Amino acid sequence: MAEHSQAPNVPLRGELSQSDLLRELEPVVEANLNRHLGIAKEWFPHAYVPWNEGRDFDGPLEGEAWESSHSRLNETARTSLILNLLTEDNLPSYHHEIAVLFGRDGAWGTWVHRWTAEEGRHGMAIRDYLLTTRAVDPIELERARMTHMCSGYISPNSHQALNSIAYVSFQELATRISHRNTGSYSGEKLCDQLLQKIANDENLHMVFYRNLLAAAFELNPDQTMRSVVDVVRNFQMPGAGVENFGRKSVQIAMAGIYNLRIHRDEVLAPVLRNVRVFERTDLGPAGEQAREELAEIMDALDGAASRFEEKCEAKRARDAARKG
Repeated sequence: MAEHSQAPNVPLRGELSQSDLLRELEPVVEANLNRHLGIAKEWFPHAYVPWNEGRDFDGPLEGEAWESSHSRLNETARTSLILNLLTEDNLPSYHHEIAVLFGRDGAWGTWVHRWTAEEGRHGMAIRDYLLTTRAVDPIELERARMTHMCSGYISPNSHQALNSIAYVSFQELATRISHRNTGSYSGEKLCDQLLQKIANDENLHMVFYRNLLAAAFELNPDQTMRSVVDVVRNFQMPGAGVENFGRKSVQIAMAGIYNLRIHRDEVLAPVLRNVRVFERTDLGPAGEQAREELAEIMDALDGAASRFEEKCEAKRARDAARKG
């Protein structure tokens, strides 16, 4: 993410404490939990794994060692799937973060456990698919999992409920798009179907959190606007701690799976539009200042995305010239 200057903050009006915020939002959590349970459709990870393709690997079972020729996926598709999987693998850390922040009682606690249960099947399904189809090196995958999980995950918003609600409103949508685009890019029908199922879960999670964000704007528009700006300015995907994330993210961006243009136009902008960030008329001086900062950040992201697109186009032209 590009860095942006930040003006000194104008004092907020009637800032809600963390406990007050959670208490005020609990009826909204309960209503949206009931809504979620009413529309979420049951699905089974095992139904999207071609088990008949599986065979033993080398080791105690004396099977066949993995070779890259076994995979039907190209390197970029493998990289994106592995990155998505490693991100999902850190679920224990994510659960700990939100359980400590939102609590384990009442509607908040019920949601925390439901969300964790639904997220748990994502990593399970992707790993089973990758290993059964021999899409990835199982030894490298396990070593990467160990390295990533041993580093854990600490959210920069772990002690700020409002920032966390803003963050997951964007992050769940970003994850949905990353899964959806990875499936499409893979060129494999079953992989695409599996990741569409996962993306559907992520979309429902996004709607849940986005509705909480909208309710927070009604409670305290200035405070919520400031949280949104802080999150957008410093946004990182939860998988940013994966080893060699920078190189992997560039590879994925070049392929059009997830890049700055997608981040700005398909993740940030739709959520901001849904909660009427730029149409609100209930902001005080602090909220107006934060909204101006947000507009500047969005403009800067637009410029950075355009520059990246130009670099990609220039590279494609050079590659085509070399081949021609």
